[in-house]
Amino acid sequence: MNVIKVSARSRTAAVAGAIAGVMREVKRAEVQAIGAGAVNQAIKAIVIAKGYLAEEGVHIICDPSFVDVEIDSQERTAVRIVVEARE
Repeated sequence: MNVIKVSARSRTAAVAGAIAGVMREVKRAEVQAIGAGAVNQAIKAIVIAKGYLAEEGVHIICDPSFVDVEIDSQERTAVRIVVEARE
């Protein structure tokens, strides 16, 4: 599965569109962010995507966790938010 990577400079509407698009296709999206600003943008994008999907009758849940990632040979801790359709 592709990971939707969010930075502090990401446009929330664009990220929300990506999340909604992935949810429509495979019913599961993984969002990853490193740093407070990036996590803020990711959460706002998920809220916007929730609105997009609710109009189509799709309701989502989120499962946040920490994950270690390697960037430029350095280990960093990211927030991973798995978004899935609620049954």
